[in-house]
Amino acid sequence: MTDKPIGTVSNYFEHVDVIAVKLNAPLKVGDKIRVVGGDVDFENTVKGMQIQHEAVKSAKKGDEVGIKVSEKARKGYKVFKV
Repeated sequence: MTDKPIGTVSNYFEHVDVIAVKLNAPLKVGDKIRVVGGDVDFENTVKGMQIQHEAVKSAKKGDEVGIKVSEKARKGYKVFKV
């Protein structure tokens, strides 16, 4: 199975290692994501998500979610569901 594109990084908050992702497909806690852009290519399991500083278990297309990640990412990087 190939990775499915689910969104784009719209912001990165370095002080808390969180990416903001504008979703074009649903995503839920427990899903595995892959962030790709520039010389960055890493995978993370979604351990938690927030929408407007509120914890959520799932998000739908069109939502913008915050997800804690293990590595730096930049605006415009692509996010895939693995």
